[in-house]
Amino acid sequence: MTLLDRYIAKTWLRLIILCLCGFIGLYLVIDMIEKIPRFMRAGADAGDVLDYFAWKLPEMLSRTATFSILMATLLTLGVLSRDSEIIAMRSCGISLLKISLPMLTLGFVASIVLLLNAEILLPYSYAKTEQIDRVKIKKKEDNLTFKRNNIWFRSESLILQARLFEPKNRTLSGVVIWKVDADMNPVSRIDADMAVYQHGQWILPAAVQKKFLTPVGFEMKLVPKMAVDLNLKIEDLQVLDRDADNMSLLVLKEYAENLKRGGYQAHRYYTLMHTKIATPFAALIMVVLGIPFALRNSRSGGIAMGIGASIGISFAFFVFNAVLLSYGRSGILTPVVAAWGANVIFMLGGIWMSMSVKG
Repeated sequence: MTLLDRYIAKTWLRLIILCLCGFIGLYLVIDMIEKIPRFMRAGADAGDVLDYFAWKLPEMLSRTATFSILMATLLTLGVLSRDSEIIAMRSCGISLLKISLPMLTLGFVASIVLLLNAEILLPYSYAKTEQIDRVKIKKKEDNLTFKRNNIWFRSESLILQARLFEPKNRTLSGVVIWKVDADMNPVSRIDADMAVYQHGQWILPAAVQKKFLTPVGFEMKLVPKMAVDLNLKIEDLQVLDRDADNMSLLVLKEYAENLKRGGYQAHRYYTLMHTKIATPFAALIMVVLGIPFALRNSRSGGIAMGIGASIGISFAFFVFNAVLLSYGRSGILTPVVAAWGANVIFMLGGIWMSMSVKG
């Protein structure tokens, strides 16, 4: 790496740290204003509240990094242009690619870091914030678990295990319900293909019930329709559906494939699966787009132009991306097109602008 590369990289890194700290701080303040009154009403300890927001940092990073990278790129070139350093570089015969290469390299590294954050840190940190919110702050029992598409729930003497939850139809599939005595010995077992939430209770359309009469025998009967008294609300399971945004790629893929095998529509989850890969690389796209935009306007606006342009470009990108993702979740577009469409189009726009920069 040459001295010039190190200089540009240091300028970009200094500004990305500044932008990230600013946007994460803003995100944190808004989140605290929204949640702290609820935490105070629940009588939460200050330590639990601090732990909650500390574990939110990976999520804050994933939500603010793309915008921060675009702004850092525009501000870096704005600062260099303001001090006439861009003109000096170009007059020495340094090409646009040479000037851009340190930022492009760092943008690619940032995309890899964001991908690792989304795949490794974010699922774990999200589970921790949910556990702190549910158990330590709301003081609820931690009796609902969701891991690798298996749902386990205990309600007094009943233990439910279900293969997966389908939110659109409000159904659990692959249901097994055990009834146990005070010593955790099994009293009966109910097997059903599905359980449907209707009028505040879970209904098994067809079930096989086994009552254990002796240690070595049981009585079995078919029940055409059975209501089960579980203290499991649909709102608790809808939390699991929202968790899909923070699942790891492998877990999300397994969940989507299980839904598909069960005959349910899985467009939303396949789209989310591809989005988890595409979204981190939006950071590199912002660098590709920001460099020619800043160089085309290098003498007209400087830092103020960089801030305004980053807001405009980010708004256009996220609106366009949101539209494509909505089409992907509904099945109108294929998941790959929906997840990567905005990246590809804005990348091509950045390349076209780079080719049109004079000199």
